[in-house]
Order: sequence, then C-alpha cells, then structure tokens
Amino acid sequence: MIQSQTHLNVADNSGARELMCIRIIGASNRQYARIGDVIVAVIKEAIPNMPLERSEVIRAVIVRTRKELKRDNGIIIRYDDNAAVIIDQEGNPKGTRIFGAIARELRQNFFSFIDIRLV
Repeated sequence: MIQSQTHLNVADNSGARELMCIRIIGASNRQYARIGDVIVAVIKEAIPNMPLERSEVIRAVIVRTRKELKRDNGIIIRYDDNAAVIIDQEGNPKGTRIFGAIARELRQNFFSFIDIRLV
C-alpha cells in the first residue's frame, strides 16, 4: 500500500534512484496504490549526468510493494521493498531495462513488449 509521502526505489535504468509518491492517479479520493497503479512522484535521488534530475516530477507505475498481493488462485506475493518504474505520458517505460522481480499481472498492462523475469 503506497500513499502520499511514501519513498520508493526505482527498478529501472532511467537515472533516478529514489522516488517519493505525491499523488495517486485514478479516483480523486483514493488513499492507497497497489501493484500496477500509476502514481505521480518526485525524484528524491538521481544518478549524476543522466537525463532525469533531482526534484523533477514524473509518472511511475508501481511494480513491487511490501504489502502482500493476493491472486485469484490463492497465492500470496510479498516483496522486500517498494519499487516503481518511471513511465512517460503514453505509458512506455523511460528506461531500457527493469531490475528485480515483476508481478505477472503487470505484463498485460505495461510491459507486454519487454522480455522480463516474471514472478
């Protein structure tokens, strides 16, 4: 469960290292975001000499949460960290690689064209 002011790791090679969620895209009164939700975030830490800079406001999709995700078949998935992938306005990832495990549910919506390791 990601809410405003939550810090997230960046799971791609776009140039940012840490994000802070400032808004959840969707309903106006939504308090929490889960895996697969799009958020508005600000970059808190970035790699020097990369296209993305600190304090830049971007959109990202959540790929891992510490709060468990329960699938329809009863399997529960839990990760060690909160992580997101930076996307552009069309929903395409800005980075070329995605690091770490990605839930299978995300392949249908965001990452159908990228060959990634699924959990």
